[in-house]
Amino acid sequence: MDYLYHGSSRKLRGEYLLPHKGDDSEERPENNLLAVYATDHRELAIIMALISCEDILGGSIDEYYEDGRVNATLYRGFPKQEYIYLHYLPIEGFSQTKIDKHQFVNPNKVKVVKTEKIKVKECKNLIKLASKEETIYWSRKYNIT
Repeated sequence: MDYLYHGSSRKLRGEYLLPHKGDDSEERPENNLLAVYATDHRELAIIMALISCEDILGGSIDEYYEDGRVNATLYRGFPKQEYIYLHYLPIEGFSQTKIDKHQFVNPNKVKVVKTEKIKVKECKNLIKLASKEETIYWSRKYNIT
């Protein structure tokens, strides 16, 4: 493994990712740390960028398949923006979380090695869209409107 990945819906200003408090349900406390989050799974980082787009209600990562694919769902449609960004990060300073073998955190700012600009429309095959009923159930479960 040469790099870790961090997906973002926004273009980076400057050359560092700064720690931020994760935004997830209380049932996963390791997803609510003040840290830079990264993954060793390129596809997962892209999916996280899609989930973080402004016009998306949220998303869920349901499982990892043995062939490397990720079973993930978007709630409230597909992002309307044109690009997302995949940042390549050095491995140094990151520690693996207990909740997810593909998730790593670093409490310090991290200098980005390189950034890949990806067209959102080219990512449709990576994630499924929730039905209206699934979206209603999910938003009620997590009290998200």
